[in-house]
Amino acid sequence: MIQTTSYLEFLMNNPFDNRSCEECDEKFRELVGMIENLRQSDRADDINFCRELDSGKMLGVLIAEDNQGMRHTLYAFSGQLGSGGFNREGFVEPVFDYLRPDGHFKRNEKEISQLNREIAMLEQGDLIRVKTDYERQKGQIEKEVSAFREKCRLSKAERAVRRKAPDVTADEQERMIRQSQFEKAELRRLKARLNDTLEPYALRYKTLQTHIESLKEERRLRSERLQDWLFTNFRVLNGRGEWRSLKEIFADTPFKIPPSGAGECCGPKLIQAAYRRGLRPVRMSEYWYGAAKGGELRIHGCHYAACRGKCLPVLTWMLEGLDVTPPLSLENHCESNEMPEIIYENEWFCVVSKPSGMCSVAGKTQALSLEEWLSHHYGADRNVKVAHRLDRDTSGLMIATFGADAYRIMQSLFATRKVEKKYIAVLEGDYREKDLPEEGRIEIPLSADILDRPRQRVDHEEGKEAVTDYKFISVSHGRSLVEFYPHTGRTHQLRVHSAADEGLRMPIVGDLLYGIKSDKEERLHLHAQSIRFTFPIDGKEYSFTKKSVIWQGEY
Repeated sequence: MIQTTSYLEFLMNNPFDNRSCEECDEKFRELVGMIENLRQSDRADDINFCRELDSGKMLGVLIAEDNQGMRHTLYAFSGQLGSGGFNREGFVEPVFDYLRPDGHFKRNEKEISQLNREIAMLEQGDLIRVKTDYERQKGQIEKEVSAFREKCRLSKAERAVRRKAPDVTADEQERMIRQSQFEKAELRRLKARLNDTLEPYALRYKTLQTHIESLKEERRLRSERLQDWLFTNFRVLNGRGEWRSLKEIFADTPFKIPPSGAGECCGPKLIQAAYRRGLRPVRMSEYWYGAAKGGELRIHGCHYAACRGKCLPVLTWMLEGLDVTPPLSLENHCESNEMPEIIYENEWFCVVSKPSGMCSVAGKTQALSLEEWLSHHYGADRNVKVAHRLDRDTSGLMIATFGADAYRIMQSLFATRKVEKKYIAVLEGDYREKDLPEEGRIEIPLSADILDRPRQRVDHEEGKEAVTDYKFISVSHGRSLVEFYPHTGRTHQLRVHSAADEGLRMPIVGDLLYGIKSDKEERLHLHAQSIRFTFPIDGKEYSFTKKSVIWQGEY
């Protein structure tokens, strides 16, 4: 029997794929074992290192070959460590160690920090005292002016009464006019005199404010120059032995300037370390270690693709000159082998069952989308447009419209939450063991992770409202079947609400973005099962259901 070897086996795996390689998985398990051994140490730096990892850190594994074909394993952690900076025994060095105590960055950072302290001392000390003196003096002046103005008001009222008296004489009228003129002049003189008294206080306050603003401007300029120096001197290699700075790499991206921490993730560290050692990278994967933080959904020990915001531009350059497998989907791993099924159609819209693995609308890949399929099926003259979206790997019912008028109407129904939807999903875990109610509501606001799209994150400060009702139906073999009734339609809402600690704490089976990697090739077990709405043109209520096989048999 002749064994064949796939061409892809000779290529480096793509760091932006959502699946790791078994070889890296094994090396990561060895790394976890080494970390567990460190927990037995009584050295302070080992104890602190483990504590920092426990608070959440991305760890990377790279397998590389030397000129003799021998394989070597390199490890990296993302960013820096609180106590040890970029360096830790057993892990690769940073791409650019700008944190050396006697280096340009630390010297300038120290000067900027001194400016921060000086600004803080002035704002919290002298400025408060000068402002207090100014406001106290101003208040006293306003009090004196107010008292004199009240005196003038009473005097004016008395004169008004006297002018109406039958026995008032012309001389008295003249005296009252002069009195009125005197009081007005005296009020102006009082304001001028008091303002002269206030002027030194106002001058000291303004002078101090101007000084503080000048310090802040100096701080801004120093920070910009230091940032520019960092991005210019932070240089990375590619597979052809060429160098390029972060400033050059990000110049043509939407960011224009590198985001904070660019080049300090595991991927760039590992690739640069391999090049410096004369090694050829062949396999690389990254894994989350410890607790999730910052609203991100990360599971301890699980593999995650390299982040796209910071790492995509950097690694795209660094991997030039290497043979790398094409990137897989941003979500799950396979294109759909099924075709859509039209459930219902009339003159205004159709209801179609989208298979898992098919995009709702055309994207960056050449794969056929549901909207394109419908356009081919009905013809371009029908002007078919999908009225809402499902994730690429979510199957189930979708509505598409014929013509602009029907599209606007259906869009309005979704926008005003007049379309009722029911999803079914299979979750990893038994909801009863997690003491979850059989049914309830999840309200967790979400926002996009701008540095790692398409991932979403929990965001209680600036996130958009996301509300989901749920009802558990059954449990089998350590997995739970649940019905979801979303009230909002945020990106990845059901996936995040399932996996988040504030939600159900059980990711959807087959969810490679927020879930747990499985040894089996499983699709995302999320299906849009039912949809119901009243269509304004004919006033009829429409209701449709499409069962799925994501549970045992059909449900």
